[in-house]
Amino acid sequence: MLAQTTAPAFGSPMAASSARDLTISTERLRCLMLWLTGASGAIVFFEPSPYEVMTFLTMVTFIISGLTLSPGLMPLAVLLVLINTGYSISGWTVLDDERVAPWLFTSWYLAVTAVFFAALLGVNTERRLDALTRGCVIGGVIASLAAIIGYFRVFPSLNDLLLLYDRARGTFKDPNVLGAFLILPALLALQPVITGSFRQAAKGAMLLGLMAPAILLSFSRAAWGQIVYTAIIVLALTFVTTRSPPQRLRIVLLSVTGVVVVAAFIAALLSIDIVADLFKQRASLEQSYDLGAQGRFARYVLGFILALDKPLGIGPLQFSKFFPEDTHDSFLNAFMSGGWLAGACYPALVALTLAFGFRAVFVRAPWQQTTITVFAAYFGVISESIIIDTDHWRHNFLLMGLMWGLIAATQRYATRARTEAGDNRAALAPPKAAAYTLPRRSVAQPG
Repeated sequence: MLAQTTAPAFGSPMAASSARDLTISTERLRCLMLWLTGASGAIVFFEPSPYEVMTFLTMVTFIISGLTLSPGLMPLAVLLVLINTGYSISGWTVLDDERVAPWLFTSWYLAVTAVFFAALLGVNTERRLDALTRGCVIGGVIASLAAIIGYFRVFPSLNDLLLLYDRARGTFKDPNVLGAFLILPALLALQPVITGSFRQAAKGAMLLGLMAPAILLSFSRAAWGQIVYTAIIVLALTFVTTRSPPQRLRIVLLSVTGVVVVAAFIAALLSIDIVADLFKQRASLEQSYDLGAQGRFARYVLGFILALDKPLGIGPLQFSKFFPEDTHDSFLNAFMSGGWLAGACYPALVALTLAFGFRAVFVRAPWQQTTITVFAAYFGVISESIIIDTDHWRHNFLLMGLMWGLIAATQRYATRARTEAGDNRAALAPPKAAAYTLPRRSVAQPG
């Protein structure tokens, strides 16, 4: 006797269970792709890098399985389109430069990734955010190990790959980018040290003990400054937003202990002559390329004066044809590469992101601590963009997208919480007493 298999009827419990299992499996795949995307952000030896490949595959996965752009993300999308439109108009005039077309393509692609990272947090926010940030921490571990191994010449054959000018660059092309990239993973490692259990705090401290040396050995002055003031921002905002007195005491004790440990660690590293010599050189606030009539700071003034006469800009990658070096300022580069259109929209986008992001950190959503961390990291990379070009830094667009995604998700969460609180108050309110009206008495009319 042959067994006959029939498909479950639509709407039956079996069909509902199958659909639910498929949804769970699809979401697991999405989270795995996000984890791999975060981890691959550390490997950018070449282009297209593994990060570009993974981001593209992750976007395709989400688009096929469902992705919605909420109205709250429209300012991000519109401003990015306007910025890149300015780049394209200006770039059209210098397309004979073979470097311009790839630069424009990269700019548009990174803008799309920012909108994508913002949109994906519209559903299942907490789990997707956790998957992506865990991947970023793994990426930080990979980059830090490569930086430390390279700096101490563990494998001499890899020196040319892992070092540049005797500075650790790890899995990046530039030590400055390595240092800046590690800020977010380091702050994510700091997060459980502040708010987690003893086991979580110990794990976070170990990760910080790996990433902090890598940041130091990149000898990036901007990264040194970033890790200090972004950590202070995280500690301060957590102190202000927490309602737990023990946690506030923990933050105070952690801050004092952290200062002592970091000072001792730096002193130990500086006991190594080669580290001490380069540290002394890099710690100077005034480098040779910063000073002079054509130095970095003078170029800022000259560049903005030039921008006044160039409403369409001079085109991407053309600034070094007018001056000895590139702009080393993302706000100036927006004017130079995209004219007044990009020059006006770029600071507007930064200002809106910081303003809305700062407001979001005070909302008690389940992901509030991560919102604080992302806000601090984004503030760090934006502050660095004043002295260096961050226009094509992958993690800049990752942070921008995450910030807008968290802004929109937090706003939805707050609205839903207020609505539910109002419904609960209405349900718990005692019934209103019925108004009592005296019966009317007939009054005899005079005959």
